Amino acid sequence: MPLVVQKFGGTSVADSQKILAAARKAVRAHQTGNQVVMVVSAMGKNTDTLISLAQEVNERPPAREMDMLLSTGEQVSVALMAMAIDSLGYKAVSLTGAQIGIKTDSSHTKARIHSISTDRIKTLLDEGNIVIAAGFQGIDDNLNITTLGRGGSDTTAVALAAVLGADQCEIYTDVDGVYTTDPRVLPEACLVRQVCYDEMLELASLGAGVLHSRSVEFGKKFNVPIHVRSSLSDVPGSIIVDDSETAALAVSGAALTKDEALISVFEVPDVPGTIYQIFAPVADKKITVDMIVQNVAENGNTTVSFTVPRNEVQDAIDAIHPSVEKMGGRIGLVDENVSKVSVVGLGMAKQTGVANRMFQTLADAAVNMEIITTSEIKISALVKREQALNALRTVHSEFALDKVESKEPTQLPARDISNQVNIAEVIERLQRDTGMESLMIDDISLDDSQSRITLSKVPNEPGIAAQLFDRIAAAGVFVDMIVQSYASSQIADITFTMPRDQFDNAITVANQVCEDFGCDKVDYKKTIAKLSVSGVGLRSHTGVAIGMFRALSDANINIETMNTSEVRVNVIVDGDSGQIGIECLREAFRHSLR
Repeated sequence: MPLVVQKFGGTSVADSQKILAAARKAVRAHQTGNQVVMVVSAMGKNTDTLISLAQEVNERPPAREMDMLLSTGEQVSVALMAMAIDSLGYKAVSLTGAQIGIKTDSSHTKARIHSISTDRIKTLLDEGNIVIAAGFQGIDDNLNITTLGRGGSDTTAVALAAVLGADQCEIYTDVDGVYTTDPRVLPEACLVRQVCYDEMLELASLGAGVLHSRSVEFGKKFNVPIHVRSSLSDVPGSIIVDDSETAALAVSGAALTKDEALISVFEVPDVPGTIYQIFAPVADKKITVDMIVQNVAENGNTTVSFTVPRNEVQDAIDAIHPSVEKMGGRIGLVDENVSKVSVVGLGMAKQTGVANRMFQTLADAAVNMEIITTSEIKISALVKREQALNALRTVHSEFALDKVESKEPTQLPARDISNQVNIAEVIERLQRDTGMESLMIDDISLDDSQSRITLSKVPNEPGIAAQLFDRIAAAGVFVDMIVQSYASSQIADITFTMPRDQFDNAITVANQVCEDFGCDKVDYKKTIAKLSVSGVGLRSHTGVAIGMFRALSDANINIETMNTSEVRVNVIVDGDSGQIGIECLREAFRHSLR
């Protein structure tokens, strides 16, 4: 019998009438011959109310007690949902995370799922029940209640769909599906009918809001098709699968991460281990680091800049201060008035000119880019917060994301049955050994066919990057990585890489641009190596980049520049160090290789 997992968020169960409406959706699925598992969040703003109540009695409540408190919200919802289904004449049983057997680690308020027992759920389903599972919660080895963090009900739903071998996982929310950007920010956003896992991972990590990134990680890791639907209507919604129609688009979505903070560290030694010493204490505090850029060395020193969520900026400064001071550097800039604008799309890996189109349209809108980083499927620019909304609207329009026309999916793709045995084996191994949410590395690769060019002390004003890369494109050069790093409010460094056989054309353009714009100099290295680690969970597992930095430091390999995304971390090192570098990375991540 087919099995469907349905998840209903807080707005979808905010009152008794909405609970009854959700119950009717589950009953309809049951009537059509499906076994049904519902995952339910706390009602409406109940979680926010509980957090406020806790802070009224204790400004810094213990994390364990917060989990005890917050888990009660879902217990109310599942009990009421079971009652609603009973009132419709069908059998239902509500279960807490502990009653299901969702085992987690002991990281209170942000626990990770280690294993899930399916025996009780399967027995109840076989008895004809609709099973109502409390989202967002589990239990650790000491029988303490744990919670998974905000968005945790999404994670619960897709994890249950994975271990139960569900035919589909439906996420019901207050929007119609996945949009080209947040429709609450830009009303002109368009509904996208199909999105691939990698694109959704990037959009989710950028704050798209419709799905939590950890739930998409589960979908990608265990091949669970995810169907995002409105709880208020029967429109088809959006599906998230391995391949999608958006793969043909250069850009399929745009996102705004509004509350970022930029930290720049000046005058640190440009030697192996510097990057590791800066970021290891940040990772120890589990602070999410997003954009990381590094200037080309001058007089043996370099500048490293990075962004963190604005509410974590002081923790990040406290974490790095001892290391920076010990190295003789200084924290020279902290800017809490910045936001990140990004475009995402699988197609940009195969289409040239995407970056310079974004840069030019922002220049035309008089939006200055403080920092730029690119990956294979994402381009991000850090801008002043007051320019952020205009920047998002500008790039959204430039790539015609307000005119996207997607075909309605005739049906949700079924899980690949031929691959089910392998997936079941992976789930069993992870639950037995390292946990379901453990890092899973797909590939560790070396590209030693590229060159690097850096323009130092470029005027930091709108249009410079656009003109540079327009000229580079006109010269027939395919640019891979682009990093604009922070030097000061007036100047910046721009680094880019290209195939080595296109270096001569690129350096000719770079020298001309340097002369035209009054840059300080052009620095280059004809032989470089790009080391890449790709997989599932790179952002949520903050130790991935740190693991790379540590391994390269131990091998006495200096990192020249880097970029990160939800699914890949790239670092550039000297060409002669490439082979040693990939060997030490394979050793460092051998336990996480798929």
